[in-house]
Amino acid sequence: MPTRQPLITREKLPGIARDYLLMTIGTACIALALNIFLVPNNVIFGGLTGIATILNSLFGLPIGITSLVLNIPLFVVGLRRLGGFAFGVRTVYATVMLSLLIDLTAGQVGRFVQTDPLIYTCYGGLISGLGVGLVFRAGGTTGGVDIVARLIEQWHGVRPGQSMLVIGVLIFAAAGWIYGPTPVLFALLLAFIESRVVDIVIEGFSYARSALIISQFPEEIRSVLLTDLGRGVTVLEGRGGYTGQESSVLMCVVTQSEISRLKKLVSAIDPKAFVVISEAAEVLGEGFRSAKAAP
Repeated sequence: MPTRQPLITREKLPGIARDYLLMTIGTACIALALNIFLVPNNVIFGGLTGIATILNSLFGLPIGITSLVLNIPLFVVGLRRLGGFAFGVRTVYATVMLSLLIDLTAGQVGRFVQTDPLIYTCYGGLISGLGVGLVFRAGGTTGGVDIVARLIEQWHGVRPGQSMLVIGVLIFAAAGWIYGPTPVLFALLLAFIESRVVDIVIEGFSYARSALIISQFPEEIRSVLLTDLGRGVTVLEGRGGYTGQESSVLMCVVTQSEISRLKKLVSAIDPKAFVVISEAAEVLGEGFRSAKAAP
C-alpha cells in the first residue's frame, strides 16, 4: 500500500505559522475597526456581521457569537467547494478568532472618532479591508460574505473585493428602505474602500505594466528594448485576423515609470506600431519581485 503523505511536514511549518499569524492579525484588525470606528458610531456595514449588529441593536444579542451561528451554513458549503480540510481548519480558526476578538474588545476600546462620519467611515473601511485582505492572503476566510466572494472567484474569476462590493451594494440597497439615504451612502463608501483595500492587500499595488507590440520592424524594436530600456522581451508568433499574414508580437513587462520611455523608443522606430499596454497585477521573476519571496 502507498504511504500517506502527512498533511503537515517540517518544511511546511514556517509557512503555516506565517499564515496563522496573518489570520490572527487580520481578525484583530477587523474587530478593532468594528469596535472603534463602526459600531460606536452606528455605521451600517454589510455581510453577516452587519446582520449580527442589527440583531444586537434590536435584541441585545452578542455580535460575535451571533455572527458565528449565522456562519455555519455557509461554512458547510465552503468546506465542500473551497479546499476541503485545510480550508476548513483555517476558516474555523479565522471565524472563531474574529468572533472572540469582537466580543472581547467590545466596550474595551473607546470611541476614537465621533464627529465626522466621513473620517470614521474611511478609517473603518481601511482597517477592516486590511484585515480581510490578510485573512484571504493566508488562505482563509472570516466566513459569511467572504466565503461567497471566494466561491464567486473560483467559479467566475471575479476578484474577491469586487464581488464583496456588489454584495454589499445589494444589502445596502435593501437597508435604504429602513435607515434612509444618508446612512446608506456612508455604508456604500465603507464597502467601496474595504473592497479596494482587500484587492490591494491580496494582489499588491500594481507597479508593473505589460506591453504587447505589433510592428513591421520587430527586430529593431526588440533590440532597442533590450539595450536602451534594459528589459527582457518575449517574441510571440501571431497572425493578422484580417490579412492572415504572420507577424511577430513582442511582449515586454516594465515598471509604470518606464512606460513613457517605452512608447518613445517604439515610436521612434515605427510610428505606426500597434501597442497595447495593460496593468499587471503581479510580476514575479528577474527584474521584479522574487518568486521565492512571494507568499
